[in-house]
Amino acid sequence: MAPTHTDLIPTLVAFIGQADASDAEFNTLALRLFAHQVQHNAAYGRFCRARGRLPATVRHWQDIPAVPVNGFKELTLSCLPPEQCERMFSTSGTTRELKGRHFHPDLAVWNASMRRHFADCVGPLPMRMGLLFPSEAELPNSSLAHYLQLALQDHGLPGSLHTWNAQGVDVPALLALVRQAQAEGQPLALLGATYSFVHLMDAAEAGTNLHLPAGSWLLDTGGFKGRSREVPMEAFYAQLSASFGVPRERCLNMYGMTELSSQFYDAGNAVVPSIKRAPHWLRTRAVDPLSGRSVPEGQPGILVHTDLANFNSVTTILTEDVGIVRADGFELLGRAEGAQAKGCSLAVEDFVQAAQA
Repeated sequence: MAPTHTDLIPTLVAFIGQADASDAEFNTLALRLFAHQVQHNAAYGRFCRARGRLPATVRHWQDIPAVPVNGFKELTLSCLPPEQCERMFSTSGTTRELKGRHFHPDLAVWNASMRRHFADCVGPLPMRMGLLFPSEAELPNSSLAHYLQLALQDHGLPGSLHTWNAQGVDVPALLALVRQAQAEGQPLALLGATYSFVHLMDAAEAGTNLHLPAGSWLLDTGGFKGRSREVPMEAFYAQLSASFGVPRERCLNMYGMTELSSQFYDAGNAVVPSIKRAPHWLRTRAVDPLSGRSVPEGQPGILVHTDLANFNSVTTILTEDVGIVRADGFELLGRAEGAQAKGCSLAVEDFVQAAQA
């Protein structure tokens, strides 16, 4: 009998809870999820059949067909009917833009994934926290808002709070939190969108002391996608470290996507680009976007992530990010441009045509 989503949830939570996983264990579970998704995810099943890639012939996780990330905007990619899902996370964008949607029948797997890898990579914990992002109540369809709520709920010491209002970062509230930490000599963690840190540093008056006590750390995520002002990563982390008095080794970055159910972290940004590291239930390769073939080791390509926590949608996603895969993770080089961007666009067209056929 084919597994149902209720069968898969305890299996995945247990897998995430393991200390590690061998290549064989990862492959076995990836193929099990692939068979489930081909059978129950109608659009993805049509795409795989058009490609001639089916459970009877696919033997390795690297051969599982990847869905272009923008496919989440074009089609409903869900094994369960959306109305039966507990939660839907959507990508950011203006009201006129088509947003990607990721449906979750149950948040048990998503939460287990976030909690395990966050605790392994971020810290020290627990910590008083300031969140430079709206609350989950304000943005119920934001995966980042939910992520930060879990971090606050699990590891935030008394006095932790969201420093956000209708205008963006609540600068007075944030400064009050910083001054309290300075007065008490207690470390503080600031977590939020990359651009929120830029806004805060811009808004702070010249001469404002933002330096945090020893042991503090910062976590940014999201980069500058869709923003009118971009800051080169080297300049951003140099300014971040200087403004808050936090060593660049403690200026952490989380790389995540609404279309994934897991996150990547680096070990600080003393050197950029830093190496983004995945948990044992998430693997990455770099490919040519048109052929889907892996590029030679050490060469830049479009990143493809296989996330086993994506049990209800598709495990394998073709991003629009360029990176170099290393032995211990990958270097994120930026967004696809030129021929690579064109290849990603053509991959989306191919996917939509095949999935709708």
